[in-house]
Amino acid sequence: MDYKSGKWAAQIIDLQRDDGCWGDNFHTLSDPVPKCPITTEQALRRLRILGFTKEDNVIAKALSYMHDCLAGKKTVPGGREKATDGEIFIELMIAAWIRKFTRDDVLANNIAKKWNAVVSTAFRSGEYDPDAYINTFYEIMKPAYGTVKRTKQLFRIECFYPISLLAGEIDESIEKAYFDYIMNSQTAFYYGHSGAITRLPNDFRSKDASRYLAAVELYCEYPNKYCKDSLKFVADWINENKNKDGNWDMGRKVKDGVYFPLSDSWRDANCIVQDCTYRISKIISAIRS
Repeated sequence: MDYKSGKWAAQIIDLQRDDGCWGDNFHTLSDPVPKCPITTEQALRRLRILGFTKEDNVIAKALSYMHDCLAGKKTVPGGREKATDGEIFIELMIAAWIRKFTRDDVLANNIAKKWNAVVSTAFRSGEYDPDAYINTFYEIMKPAYGTVKRTKQLFRIECFYPISLLAGEIDESIEKAYFDYIMNSQTAFYYGHSGAITRLPNDFRSKDASRYLAAVELYCEYPNKYCKDSLKFVADWINENKNKDGNWDMGRKVKDGVYFPLSDSWRDANCIVQDCTYRISKIISAIRS
């Protein structure tokens, strides 16, 4: 399916500024709201869902903008994170988004290497060592002030940004231990869904299920066969929810302006099935790859 030429993509592209960003804030993966302009993160996530890649001009402009932010040539708009070192968070956030589209950015890759060193030390024994994590974090990241120990949740390694950044980066043995930890973490946080991925949603036809699948899509970026095998139970659950025609229908309630809709309109129920089947088929393929 080609969703890149649809009205949703056109709306986002039209809002992109000349420098490659969107809106007055970079940071927030929250759902769009009518009174707030789109943020750069929201735009990038939505465009990626609609099928855009680094080969598309809108993404190329955004990548150039983000690279300049890492290089100190441009300032990231929006407020700083409270109770944490803002520069470390901004670097993590931007590097994660750059690497969603390309692995050719040296600055983003260097940040990934730093986080790789932190996580690899934390899981060197095969299990998570929180003291090793904090000590290595301080040694490598050099936070400007000592809030990390008191507010570890802002830098915890079972949330969207580190998980995104480290996909395909860490060694296989470390990846296995890290994957087990984040899969089972009750405090994992993905913007929209939180908690252990091992706990399936109660209702397949729900926004909760759609956001759960977004976390699974993130986990599918990990290439290790062990990681893929660990997600087979999700594929089984998805297949249990096929309709009689072999397609999927998550219902109108999953429409959130983020993951759905993909088609220009959902007035036709067939478009709902088409969009859901398109997305879910990609998840199944990713788990089996």
